[in-house]
Amino acid sequence: MIVSIMQPAYLPWLGFFDRIAASDIFILLDHVEIDRNSKTKFANRNRVRTAQGWSWLTVPIRSKGKHGELRLNEIEVNNETNWPGKHWRAIELNYRRAPYFADYAAPFRTLLETRWTHLADLNAAGLKIFMEALTLNKTVLSSSEMDCRETKDKLILELCRKVGATTYLSGPFGRDYLNPVDFEAAGVELLIHDYDHPQYNQSFDGFEPYMSTLDLLFNHGTGSLQILRSPHSLVKPERKAAETAAAAAERSVS
Repeated sequence: MIVSIMQPAYLPWLGFFDRIAASDIFILLDHVEIDRNSKTKFANRNRVRTAQGWSWLTVPIRSKGKHGELRLNEIEVNNETNWPGKHWRAIELNYRRAPYFADYAAPFRTLLETRWTHLADLNAAGLKIFMEALTLNKTVLSSSEMDCRETKDKLILELCRKVGATTYLSGPFGRDYLNPVDFEAAGVELLIHDYDHPQYNQSFDGFEPYMSTLDLLFNHGTGSLQILRSPHSLVKPERKAAETAAAAAERSVS
């Protein structure tokens, strides 16, 4: 049983769906606090291709007075501005001439015409649209509904145990906080998903990687899943040097 766990994302990029495609079960890590790291913060924003390069689409959220308490499944969307109209205009302006825009645009337009009060609901609805468009028939669960007690790396193992995982696909940042020894002890193989981003034809000259999957879908339609799948994305992590040395010392003593 191959399991992947990721925080919800707004109009996710290709690597997000490559990891889901490589899994049997995908768990939305939606009960933890929003990631404030600008390099990995995609819960409420993503990028679309433009003639000038790329542009952010950002969903405004209500955060005043909630610092340290912004759990993903509780975040409210700030609807004081017409951000959905702005997002749809940007999508339509930059993709209306794409080969498959007419085939896939309608559900995304409906997504943005719906009034959302919580970010998690918006992202979950968007995820469903993408998975149907990419014909990804996978089991999707939410951590907020799984009675989790642990945090950080122990939370990942707890979720893996709850669904009977034999393999866990971690993102590249897992190297910094996941201990392969713990996963071995739990009988779960740990693999790192290092996404090898493909190049493909976009609506404008040149190529910009790390766009929303909208970019691939509107330009390649039914061929999108084959393009986004990357055969060399999964690698085994190396044990941390200190842990390896400690294990060797323990063996020598015994």
